[in-house]
Amino acid sequence: MSAARVSQRISAIAESATLAVDAKAKALKAAGRPVIGFGAGEPDFPTPGYIVQAAIEAASQPKYHRYSPAGGLPELKKAIAEKTFRDSGYRADASQVLVTNGGKQAVYNTFATLLDPGDEVIVPTPFWTTYPEAIRLAGGVPVEVFAGPEQDYLVTVEQLEAAVTDRTKILLFVSPSNPTGSVYSPEQVAEIGQWAASKGLWVVTDEIYEHLTYDGVPFTSIATAVPELGDKVVILNGVAKTYAMTGWRVGWMIGPADVIKAATNLQSHATSNVSNIPQMAALAAVSGPLTAVDEMKVAFDRRRKAIVAGLNAIDGVECPTPKGAFYVYADVRALLGKEYPTANGPVRPSTSAELAALILDEVEVAVVPGEAFGPSGYLRLSYALGDDDLATGVARLQDFLGKAN
Repeated sequence: MSAARVSQRISAIAESATLAVDAKAKALKAAGRPVIGFGAGEPDFPTPGYIVQAAIEAASQPKYHRYSPAGGLPELKKAIAEKTFRDSGYRADASQVLVTNGGKQAVYNTFATLLDPGDEVIVPTPFWTTYPEAIRLAGGVPVEVFAGPEQDYLVTVEQLEAAVTDRTKILLFVSPSNPTGSVYSPEQVAEIGQWAASKGLWVVTDEIYEHLTYDGVPFTSIATAVPELGDKVVILNGVAKTYAMTGWRVGWMIGPADVIKAATNLQSHATSNVSNIPQMAALAAVSGPLTAVDEMKVAFDRRRKAIVAGLNAIDGVECPTPKGAFYVYADVRALLGKEYPTANGPVRPSTSAELAALILDEVEVAVVPGEAFGPSGYLRLSYALGDDDLATGVARLQDFLGKAN
């Protein structure tokens, strides 16, 4: 028998569902189709000019044409440590920072560095698609803990307690959340962090949406709120969402010096340094004002209210109002099994994946099904797109889903 051409480890990885939906939407647009894309979590704003200018100036300097330290430019690592203290009150030294090729590499580096085969990671669900894949690649076992819309997609300590075993090593904590936009209150953050500390668990906290909260809801860093966690916490972050820099690919991880040194060793063999030009752009971003994100938040807040109202106007859709990020997570379980008229006859989708495919085919609106983030029965929509597109897309959904029998 011939050996498999692709390893089992890589064959088991699922394609990023969010990127797949976004790619299909963009391909249809390029073919002249009027597709409205709610798929990718990507601000529709340009990167602020002063950040772009910093990159232009860096590109003209020969020293940035060379290799630089695998763990990041020293001046950027220092600025990230200072920015973290400024924004969340968490104090770290530059030696505790690793600059990565986007937030995804920070996620992978962290799990690859902390996990041994069979170690379990508690993953509050719905989850961002990359987390469980990165955990599995590192030999770990993701343990899903699902919180539905009736609890605003926020897990409780009681749920976490029921999921912990003697193999549990890490609690993944994400607030504000992708894909749901839910935000844990300061009291909930403290309670969950203290529980994790009492169990001796590591906490990996993704804080990339830290500046995107609404309705006066505060962002609370679990690393700051629960000092009892000690040196068993890793913070993941990046410039993508705050500064509209998704394509620049600069993220970072902050953690204990020994973990960061080990993760830097890994990165030195995987990719070496992040491109110096984006690093200098990121330096301008994290060292500069938060004016750009404050301006974006005004638009995001307006769109948030519009999309929630529009989706909740559809019979059979329940869409909680998110308090952070730029996503809504709509419960569409009541729409499954219903009959939808199409040019080829009526169709009865039984899963949210089938419903999402039907919506794209019939009314050219791209949404991401719940299967990408956990159980079926939900749709994630990003409202980080233009107001006109948002209104058009929601109107198409209202018209099509309203025809269900």
